[in-house]
Amino acid sequence: MKGKVVRSELAPAAKGAAPSQRPAPSVRNVRIDSGSAGQRLDNFLAKILKGVPRTHLYRVIRSGEVRVNKGRAGADTRLDLGDEVRIPPVRTADRSEVAPAPPREFETIFEDEHLLAIDKPAGVAVHGGSGESFGVIEQLRRARPAAEFLELVHRLDKETSGLLLIAKTRQALVALQNDLRSKNPERAIGKTYAALVSGGWPANLKVIDVALHKYVDGEGSRRVRPVAADHAEGRRSITLVKVAESFGARFTLLDVTIKTGRTHQIRVHLAHEGHAVVGDPKYGDFTLNKAVARGLAVPGARFDRMFLHARRLRFTHPATGEALEFAAPLPEVCVRLLEALRGEPKPQA
Repeated sequence: MKGKVVRSELAPAAKGAAPSQRPAPSVRNVRIDSGSAGQRLDNFLAKILKGVPRTHLYRVIRSGEVRVNKGRAGADTRLDLGDEVRIPPVRTADRSEVAPAPPREFETIFEDEHLLAIDKPAGVAVHGGSGESFGVIEQLRRARPAAEFLELVHRLDKETSGLLLIAKTRQALVALQNDLRSKNPERAIGKTYAALVSGGWPANLKVIDVALHKYVDGEGSRRVRPVAADHAEGRRSITLVKVAESFGARFTLLDVTIKTGRTHQIRVHLAHEGHAVVGDPKYGDFTLNKAVARGLAVPGARFDRMFLHARRLRFTHPATGEALEFAAPLPEVCVRLLEALRGEPKPQA
């Protein structure tokens, strides 16, 4: 049975009504039911405060305006059944003015009654918010109106392609998210990415153990920076790196496995070591990115995206206990760039 989802109590204005006629938002106290138990606080707020940018949600959480059981709580606080969440006055989007997400199915790697693994293309957000009207999850829900439950198990950055897990039951979601946080190697979810970076990666640099701090910059954009291990707001972050293919001093293709799942972890760790991910719009080498996009850095190939692809995912099935491993091939545009770097001839059309 589908878990009950708490909806915003702020009713949208009647069709054709002026925005000024909409009722002013007020403080609400929402009791967490079985449909929302186990969710992170930020994800819960994003669900019921449709259209509110995530940067604003994080701001009201940090300010202490959002309370869980009358106490301050962090964005990553897990909500339990029966918790009371205080939601401050926040203006939500007028549903009559917001276009619904278009229905869309994505390339399926695996599916059963418990979970769905898809190959997410680059350029598609996993969910709406932070300037995005909709993402993968909203499009899937529109494409599958009969589905009783569809929730993201984890996330990928908008410009990252590759394997993405979606739970089809609350039990599967809770089990898989517990495995994401598990320190037990038999239960932990293994994620491996393909990343093309600038420069020649030193073969002896195999472990990056650098704490990361997430913050919002002056423009309201979410960013991450490396900090000292004893930084008050830093979180230990570990990335394992293996050279998959070297292109001399110009570029290196890496196999990257994350042992912790911090926001932008791979991108920030690799850039911190002086080898930014090719095409990274936030932490990358912008001059190089422009040259690669125009086909000037790699003759014979124009590449206008970030070269980061979630290529392999290993985990335990939440219902059967079976060990599963899925792989997603590199997108064709990434393959063509690598072929150009190798100087391989293009097939005849």
